[in-house]
Amino acid sequence: MNLEYKIGLDGGGTKTELILVDATGTVVARHSAPGCNPSQIGADRAGAVVRDAITELVAKSNIANLRPATAGTNTGPAAAGNGAKSKIAATHLYTAGSPVFWKEFAATLREHGQVRTGPDSLPVLELATGGAPGLVLHAGTGSFVAARAPDGSVHYAGGLGWKFGDPGSGSDLGRRAIGHALLELQGWARPTALGDALKTHTGLADAGANTRFFYTAEDANARIAAFAPRVLELASAGCTPAQSALACTVTDLVEYARLVTTKLFGTAVVPCGVSGAILNSPPAIYALKALAETHAWPVEYRFISEAPIEGVRRLLVKS
Repeated sequence: MNLEYKIGLDGGGTKTELILVDATGTVVARHSAPGCNPSQIGADRAGAVVRDAITELVAKSNIANLRPATAGTNTGPAAAGNGAKSKIAATHLYTAGSPVFWKEFAATLREHGQVRTGPDSLPVLELATGGAPGLVLHAGTGSFVAARAPDGSVHYAGGLGWKFGDPGSGSDLGRRAIGHALLELQGWARPTALGDALKTHTGLADAGANTRFFYTAEDANARIAAFAPRVLELASAGCTPAQSALACTVTDLVEYARLVTTKLFGTAVVPCGVSGAILNSPPAIYALKALAETHAWPVEYRFISEAPIEGVRRLLVKS
């Protein structure tokens, strides 16, 4: 008897999550690793992160005979006494960064069954629509809009990276909030809790030192995005500039989504998934609902509580 398993991976700029599922779709092992976006950490490092993470995932499964072909014969407990042979039938990589790089990398995973690659938008789109027409807004460290048209084709908007905006993302929210906080520290804007929060975040007291810090730190983007959770807290507590920063970044993301909706669906009401901690925060939910009403945007919000890796699991089951 052959026991088949599948590996699924969701890889972004902040973290990489993996699952190993059996033939029924039940998760038998999980593993988390650092981010694997080649645009941020380089191609060599991205490939190493994924390869090492897959190795760790398989080891955590405790299926001792589930090994690459080069690891030797089946000798583990799953094979003992019953002749069972375990193998990896397929591996799905849903990742941020260059699709060309990931396709080339996938070709090197010869011992991991049929390897499929796709953008990290597909798992959250699956959570939002389950394969039906609709769209999803997702915001983590980065952001994107993904949509499945009535003809089944999949479309992608945004996801351009922190250098070009990524509205709705932790990077963009942090950038906007820090910009206002620096004006406070310069003395041009009324002091609020936002300026104090920035000083706590960096450990620096004045505008000049904070500006130099963000322009010289090698991991500046990560530091900027890491400020976003504090901005959400302040927005929920009624801090006006934090609320303004959140409203502006959400508005820009919704503008992307409105363009997609108009072009693909016209005036039809379609499901719109909302994924990620930023967009599912109370002040962001308020802003999203207000925008839908103000602009007569024909969507039915579906606020997604599951992590993208659950979307990966569902795609594995369908394959």
